[in-house]
Amino acid sequence: MSSLSYDLTLAGLAVGSAAALTGIGLIVTYRATGVLNFAHGAVAMVCAYVLRQLAVGWNWPLPLAAAVTLLLVAPGTGLALDRAVFRPLAVSGAGPARTLVASLGVFVLLVGGAGLLWGPGARADAPALLPDDPWVQLGTAVTLAAGVAAVTRWTRFGRELRAVVDNRPLAVLGGIDADRVAAAGWAFGSFTAGLTGILLAPLLRLDPYGLPLLVMEVMAVAVAAGLRSLPVAVAVALCIGVAQSQLTRLHPGGSLEPLVQAVGANLFVVALLVAAPVLRGLGSARTGPAASDGAAPRTGPLPDHDGRAWLVCGILFLLPLGFAGGDLRTAVQVPALGVVLLSLVVVTGRGGQISLGQAAYAGLGALFTALLAAGRFPGVPAVPGLLALLLAVLLTAPLGLLTGRPALRGHGLATALATLAFGVAVSRFVFDQPYATAGLTLDRPASFTADRAYYVLELALLGLALLAVAALRRGRTGRALAAMRDHEPGAAAAGVPVPALKLAAFVVGAALAALGGGMLGMALRTFDATSYDPVRGLLWFAAVVVLGADSLLGALTAAVLLVGLDAGAAGGAAAAVIGVLAVLAGRLPHGPYAALRDAAARLFAVPEVRLTPLGARVRERLAVARGPVRASAEGSTSEHRAPRAPAPHRPLPRTAPSPVSPTPAGRLTARAVRARYDGFTALDGVDLTVAPGRITALIGPNGAGKSTLFHCLCGTLRPAGGRVLLDGADITRRSAHARARLGLARTFQQLAVFEGLNVTENVRVGAEQSGVSDPAAATTRALDLLSLDGPLRTAPVAGLDTGTLRRVELARAVAGRPRTLLLDEPAAGLDSAEVAALADVLRTLAADGTALLVVEHDLDLVAGLADTVYAMAAGRIVARGPAHQVLAERGRSAGLAEPGA
Repeated sequence: MSSLSYDLTLAGLAVGSAAALTGIGLIVTYRATGVLNFAHGAVAMVCAYVLRQLAVGWNWPLPLAAAVTLLLVAPGTGLALDRAVFRPLAVSGAGPARTLVASLGVFVLLVGGAGLLWGPGARADAPALLPDDPWVQLGTAVTLAAGVAAVTRWTRFGRELRAVVDNRPLAVLGGIDADRVAAAGWAFGSFTAGLTGILLAPLLRLDPYGLPLLVMEVMAVAVAAGLRSLPVAVAVALCIGVAQSQLTRLHPGGSLEPLVQAVGANLFVVALLVAAPVLRGLGSARTGPAASDGAAPRTGPLPDHDGRAWLVCGILFLLPLGFAGGDLRTAVQVPALGVVLLSLVVVTGRGGQISLGQAAYAGLGALFTALLAAGRFPGVPAVPGLLALLLAVLLTAPLGLLTGRPALRGHGLATALATLAFGVAVSRFVFDQPYATAGLTLDRPASFTADRAYYVLELALLGLALLAVAALRRGRTGRALAAMRDHEPGAAAAGVPVPALKLAAFVVGAALAALGGGMLGMALRTFDATSYDPVRGLLWFAAVVVLGADSLLGALTAAVLLVGLDAGAAGGAAAAVIGVLAVLAGRLPHGPYAALRDAAARLFAVPEVRLTPLGARVRERLAVARGPVRASAEGSTSEHRAPRAPAPHRPLPRTAPSPVSPTPAGRLTARAVRARYDGFTALDGVDLTVAPGRITALIGPNGAGKSTLFHCLCGTLRPAGGRVLLDGADITRRSAHARARLGLARTFQQLAVFEGLNVTENVRVGAEQSGVSDPAAATTRALDLLSLDGPLRTAPVAGLDTGTLRRVELARAVAGRPRTLLLDEPAAGLDSAEVAALADVLRTLAADGTALLVVEHDLDLVAGLADTVYAMAAGRIVARGPAHQVLAERGRSAGLAEPGA
């Protein structure tokens, strides 16, 4: 028995060593570049294939093949990714969402390219680079970790690396070449990926899908180490590897034995499932607290409003009805996949949530449909096909909470990891296990067994799904979802119930994915686990995002491409095409459709007709001879009109309009509020009162604690002690959106507008979500108050100047008819005329009974506006009273003139 334990331990050390290499590469890449490289496993797979091609296919000596692969191909791949894909994103200031899309694009591109080049089949002849000795592999991993730690701690490059990690812009200003640091990180990360792939390939069957997914699973060791600590990553990898190997001896017997054995064989998946939800806010530090969680930039979706595009789409989807029966075997997959991809339109395109686990919900829909139809679902007799499909959707929809709940606490890449972990876990513990899927078939509903009849049924279900998603994208719910997608803190401040809306988006997405998955299973007439593996889920996500995540036509186009390319070409063609488009996402900010449209416009543009000097003189003489040019019957003139001068800037009204907030309530009080950050006291027993009908200002130098106090009052930060009262009611534990519905509104220092909506829709979100009785009237009053009228009301907010956007944001806050209004540096970015007009509006609101708190460093504005001023320093209120008194006392302090924090 001891000999067996020793052998199993050695085997576990071999697996753990390979996992440790993955963790080291991921951590180094992330610390040098800020990119969590989801393509790490694909790079490992490509390097393993290259070594096999050189050593087996071309009979190179193994040492030479290994040297070329590890010292040239692997680092070269990393450098190519840095220069061609990720450096342009870093230069453009892209956040983790766009970087994630590019990383997934590289993943699917490499997977698809490997499938096209080496074929989709598995190979068992990968050469072994290192001896079959776990101690050698362990020594390799430990040596690499020690070397990286030494370089990081004791070399100049290590100091530069730490500086870039802490603050890249500041490091650049200090003379550090951040691009060189990032390039080195990518080269080393790709080197470790190649070494991982080469070590794992002899232990597994080498194929384009299995190895990348396996490496993605062992990402758990880097996540468990917080993407920072190399020793922790190595220790976790070795412990999991040994434990997984030892658990192979466990045979508990009984009905639970298959599940126990599945868990024991997939401990890295369990670790990812546990660690991913715990790592909150991954990537948020690089994007700022106001960053959206949107899965990608809105890349110019296909025009849903274009009737011609819908006509072409309808013809394409109806065209297969004219095919022979045998030709429909591929076409029947398209509507089903279209329904699955519509689930991503809801979750990602409208809701702005990164979801990499939709394939799991689609597979569960197919599995539950098969079990219900066969009478194998516990406690439920066999039911007809359509009823089984409906019940499967109802059973799967609540499971959307499993990915929705982590999204409530995590942001950005943390949500991506949590949803990926869910998808991988379902695939490993359910779809790949014979106890759940053995012998399952999926019969089509009666009267729809023939391909043509079933295709008609699919089109009907697809039409219903399109109507449902279109309804979710319109009206009050659609505006709330778009607001959450574009600026989550701003949506919460407007009264949008962000947590409930996130959960609803994931539940609806799970239901649609289950419907499409069940339809796809019926189309294939069997439950095929490979149709729902996590790699396909990543491909689906990338396809929807690059073709327009918020576009119905984009989802349908993606379905046609994914099915059609793989059916009409070699396997992997769809992944390669989608991968190329995703990789180009950073260079095509408006998407492939917009790029093609602009290229076509340039290609077919009619050259401008210009007169020669002689022609111009002739035209002038003719004009003089004819006299004044008269308008023709059609309303045009024979001469070019002079270009209209741009309309002058219209300032805010200087007279008070009709009352907006008639209720003379809204007293906001802070009592002994305390807050701490990492052991640092930011607020130390702050007392403050904002009275109705008065303007209260909060001033102080950098680091005084003004922003922290503001966040405590608004509900975006819960204080460590003290209370916040609104009209005497304790709201300390109330969320931001709950406070908004109680009549407390706010604006942001950095503009919080919803770029996917126009001006009126932005303002209407504030009116609808605050609970006013007549949102339309409240929206109109707010627009009038802020002089947002005329064509401006229907203009998209993207591209508007800062002054107008400030008015839009303030109008949204006012539209909810708040009793208390908190303004965080409202004059930032405004010129003197706009500041004066803003002051008039604030006086109007105060005269109407609204309680206003203004955090501002423009002391001239404070002096002419505020009734009461609070001055802060070092987390405490150091002065309070009338504006002239406090400003006179504090004006002699040198720090007061500095911009506030």
